Amino acid sequence: MNIAVLVKQVPSTDNVKIDENTGTMIRSELESEMNPLDMYAVEEAVRIKERSSNTKITVISMGPLSAEYAIKEAISMGCDEGVLLTDRKYAGADTLATAYTLTQFLKGKELDLIFAGERATDGETGQVGPMVATLLEIPVLTYVNKIIEITKDDITVQRAIEGGNEIIRTTLPVLITVVKEINEPRLPNLENKLRAKKSKIDIITNEDLKVEEDKIGLKGSPTRVVKVFYPKISRQGEKIAVKTPQEAVAKINDFIKEKGVIS
Repeated sequence: MNIAVLVKQVPSTDNVKIDENTGTMIRSELESEMNPLDMYAVEEAVRIKERSSNTKITVISMGPLSAEYAIKEAISMGCDEGVLLTDRKYAGADTLATAYTLTQFLKGKELDLIFAGERATDGETGQVGPMVATLLEIPVLTYVNKIIEITKDDITVQRAIEGGNEIIRTTLPVLITVVKEINEPRLPNLENKLRAKKSKIDIITNEDLKVEEDKIGLKGSPTRVVKVFYPKISRQGEKIAVKTPQEAVAKINDFIKEKGVIS
């Protein structure tokens, strides 16, 4: 069985800034990590590999060269190899341009399962996984919280829906986005950490993919941020000094009476 896991490198800090001219996130000089929700996708792929023979897991990401760290983190959890799609021409891609670029790499590959996290913590859209499936013209199962059975032809899963769960079966290949209730990601052991450190990540540029430039990066992104602003929090208040708790209570009572909260 051939499995691919789509992962993303995201900022590991809340100190995120937006370029006011392009409307894109400024990712330089930020500490980064694998998208936390992608770890559940990686873990589920590794668990399938542990239960079946002749299974290979390829981790795929699109981003800057520093995204190798996220790929190697996935390898340290038990994946076999990694591929990074990286090119200056991919910069500024929205979800559609990202999905299209990933699809150009994935098409023609003999894959049985493609895993992805429910969403990325930096964009919170949850769109890339389903878009990839649509462009590849394969089934997609979202919000999966349990894999019940896998055969050589189909897969049965449980997915979360409003008010409960549903059981659904579909044929392979299929793309699955998972929620964090599906498992508990493992901590890498020393052996896999050393293996990941030595792993050579395949670097794929647009010279390799030869994707039309009007379909990638900022040029290929129909989503446009038309205005960026940072909210300003300002409060007007009155500071009252009191000497005793009784005086404080009296001041509070006077204030809420003045506002008509109590009579």
